Amino acid sequence: MATATLGTYDWFEQRPWLLALVLVIVTFVAYQPTWHAGFIWDDDDHLTANPAMTAPHGLKMIWSSLAVSRYYPLTLTTFWAQRRLWGLSPLPYHLVNITLHAINGILVFLLLRRLHVPAAWLAAMLWVLHPVNVESVAWITELKNTQSGFFFFLSVLCFLRFDAEKKQGWYVLAITCGLAAMLSKPSTVVLPLVLLLCGWWEHGRWNRVDVARTVPFFGVAAGMSVLTILEQRGHVLRTGTAEWQLGTAERLVVAGKAVWFYAVKVLWPVRLTFVYPRWTVNTSSFLSWVPAVVLVAVGVTLWYFRGRAGWRVALFGSSFFVVALLPVLGFVDVYYFRYSFVADHFQYLASIGLIALVVAAGATLSQHAGQTGGALGACAGAIAVLMLGWCTWEQAHVYQSSETLWRDTLAKNPQCWMAHNNLGAILLPLGKLPEAKEQYEQSLQINPGNAEAHNNLGNVFLQEGEASNAIAHYEQALRIKPDYAEADNGLGSVLYQAGKNEAAILLYRKALGIEPGYAEARCNLGTALLQEGELEEAVVQFSQAIQIKPDYAVPHYSLGIALIRQGKLPEAVGHWEQALQIKPDYAEVHYSWGLVLEQAGRLPEAGEHYEQALQIRPDYADAHNGLGNVLLQAGKISEAMGHYEQALHIKPHYAEAHYNLGLALARLGKLPEAVGHWEQALRIKPDYVEAHWALGMTAEQAGNVQDAIGHYKDALRIKPDFAPAKSALVRLQGAQ
Repeated sequence: MATATLGTYDWFEQRPWLLALVLVIVTFVAYQPTWHAGFIWDDDDHLTANPAMTAPHGLKMIWSSLAVSRYYPLTLTTFWAQRRLWGLSPLPYHLVNITLHAINGILVFLLLRRLHVPAAWLAAMLWVLHPVNVESVAWITELKNTQSGFFFFLSVLCFLRFDAEKKQGWYVLAITCGLAAMLSKPSTVVLPLVLLLCGWWEHGRWNRVDVARTVPFFGVAAGMSVLTILEQRGHVLRTGTAEWQLGTAERLVVAGKAVWFYAVKVLWPVRLTFVYPRWTVNTSSFLSWVPAVVLVAVGVTLWYFRGRAGWRVALFGSSFFVVALLPVLGFVDVYYFRYSFVADHFQYLASIGLIALVVAAGATLSQHAGQTGGALGACAGAIAVLMLGWCTWEQAHVYQSSETLWRDTLAKNPQCWMAHNNLGAILLPLGKLPEAKEQYEQSLQINPGNAEAHNNLGNVFLQEGEASNAIAHYEQALRIKPDYAEADNGLGSVLYQAGKNEAAILLYRKALGIEPGYAEARCNLGTALLQEGELEEAVVQFSQAIQIKPDYAVPHYSLGIALIRQGKLPEAVGHWEQALQIKPDYAEVHYSWGLVLEQAGRLPEAGEHYEQALQIRPDYADAHNGLGNVLLQAGKISEAMGHYEQALHIKPHYAEAHYNLGLALARLGKLPEAVGHWEQALRIKPDYVEAHWALGMTAEQAGNVQDAIGHYKDALRIKPDFAPAKSALVRLQGAQ
């Protein structure tokens, strides 16, 4: 087919280098909002918290295991390499995605021009700027799309080059790129069908040679398809739900509706959202079958009139559109169908067919309308470029953060239970417990079988100290999803707080048996083991947690505690320094550091750390008590008492603060008040050795020898090797 000559269009087509430059510039301008965007949903699974990214044998894990965040080995390898280049700074990852998308736009132009599609440059430009692609470009995880698209287009171009020149090198390169595309994202298994479609477009028919050339591609695609189906099925089964399991009739209904849904979003891209409402499939309704029936009717009509020029273009473009969508139309289980049957990123490749078809039709009509038509066509093209570019720029703002993403999703799809749950998960670490709880409860109202929301609601109750409610939700989550590591971890945390260490340890181990790369569970297990005095294994667990998630501050802090108990102060301090680099406002690190320095007699330095802890958390009772101790030893009794009183105001049943305040009062000669605080300390903590000793000393000074002996004996009963009480008791008994 001859290329339409439309003045400006043709001028650009004759200068491909200029088109490439323009494509790159407009792509980066349109996606400028993502330059300041962060990581969002699923980025942790693929990149930020993926154990393969930091493990010593990470590449082996990526290529040999289906359990490493789905089987996209080449994409994950790219993430692995990027992680080593720029760590966890989101900007470079976004720039890589944008760059690949711009390059893909150039490849689309070259491909359409090679196929003699009218106004190829405009079609490529509109595809690059189309807002349905924002999800694929602004979402770091969808490097799967941009990278697989790059190899996909290269494979088609190399195959067409081989078809024209018959040089085997091009054929080998086509197969290599095709394999790379499928290893980047399995949905590109449609490649051999696309190659057959291009062969039909080029030759007007299929022959044995065309089919034979695609056999190796079909072989690779079949292998990758089987692998992906097994992986998806395993992932689906592990969730313990059956929300996406459909019968044959239901799949046909979903497929018919999905094709038209995607077509409408390409032609009229309004109210785009991250998660669209999940359709209710009713195969008994005639209306449910209308989209599929109409789709078949359109296909038969296009095939019947394929001999006519305009119809041939329509058949080619629409066929590419449908073929590229085949993996996501519901004929095979896709985990995402749990949330919705459609998603913008599913049509990253497919949208090219419809866009090229519409542009070609417009270019042909403009050409037939003469000079005026050409001018109108150029004007329409420019308007379309500007409008789509603006829509993409606006849509890119949605992907600034997880919070902006989920709030936008709920504004357009209020019944999205997953968005409610995920928004709650963002609000919870910010301390917004009431808002988080509300989101989780709304998620459960929409979908009571949502194990994730039950687990997260359990986390809220755990923070609020409502153990019974937390346990109820964790157990319900486990009933829905028996192998739910997060719920086992949460239930273990409830038991740990209740002092049931052995039961907590069993649950932490169970969680790690399900998910070995679960850094939080390893850290919790280490903490429980530390409580049990199993220092060596605790150190191992903390170290493994750090190896899995190097930017996780908690195991660095906890490992420091364990190392202190092993007498390894320099190593402990090193980990505390790393914890503060990761989380500068980590008050617990400053408190523990101050405590160690205080015990070492380095009081000024200890005081500085206690003060830093209080600057971060003014209501930190332990830090007030610690700073009070430093001031008391420095002779600043009034200031010390102020901090002890503040600690007791925050935490009234704080035995240590009562004891220390008693010491300060005793120094001021206020013994009755001191005794009152020591007695209160014993009511709170009956086995408080130092309080018994202090009361014994006071009784002895007052001449109440029998009371003194009683307290000293109580102290030795609790701690037989407590030297001050032992010597005092010997002295009194000797005097008697």
